[in-house]
Amino acid sequence: MEKKQYSVEAIENGTVIDHIPAGKGLAILRQFKLLHYGSAVTVGFNLPSKTQGSKDIIKISGVTLDDAAANRLALFAPEAVVNTIDRFQVVDKRHLTMPDEIRAVFRCPNSNCASLSEPVQSRFYVKKQHGQTRLKCHYCEKTFSRDSVTEA
Repeated sequence: MEKKQYSVEAIENGTVIDHIPAGKGLAILRQFKLLHYGSAVTVGFNLPSKTQGSKDIIKISGVTLDDAAANRLALFAPEAVVNTIDRFQVVDKRHLTMPDEIRAVFRCPNSNCASLSEPVQSRFYVKKQHGQTRLKCHYCEKTFSRDSVTEA
């Protein structure tokens, strides 16, 4: 039997974020501050994928993402899968669900929004419109595309 060669090395314990659309891996690394855990992080960019053509993958040793953190990923990569690894085996495989609300992740682009001048956490309601992810600010009630809202 021929041993399969992987492009990105296996990890013993931690989290694997798989099926990230090609080119989104770096944004996810930054947004989720995955390098700040002090753990080994392995990243593969533009790897071959049977379902997507190409994909990115992120592996973080010794870190497990909770459901809330995993589902925040859906804003960036709705088709991503978060795998929990224990002793080189996948023990949990989570398909993502778009959260209804997200706090303290993005900054409102409206320069008149109270969230920019008041000591409050940003808060957005997440909705899908015409196949696009839209974020509605809780404070100014304006709706923005995911790409126009900047990271906090």
